Amino acid sequence: MSEITTDVVSHLANLARIALTPEEIETLSGELGAILDNVAKVSEVATPDVPATSHPIPLFNVFRPDVPGATLTAEQALAGAPEHDGARFKVSAILGEEQ
Repeated sequence: MSEITTDVVSHLANLARIALTPEEIETLSGELGAILDNVAKVSEVATPDVPATSHPIPLFNVFRPDVPGATLTAEQALAGAPEHDGARFKVSAILGEEQ
């Protein structure tokens, strides 16, 4: 595998329009090289007979049936509201900090 040099990191940072200091470029070149080495190791053992997984144990969602139940009437819902117009909650306009 090709080595990640400071020139490569500098070029990629320039393409991505990311300003990096020389120290950051030096650090990233080592870290990116280590990441590529680890990806290469995983690729060696990821053979066609090994199934791809995203989690070590199977995950599944548990859903309850969506059954309609009792709901509040409009009057019950509006009973505790400070202001309402009979069918909807009434709130004052929020235009900014001046109010």
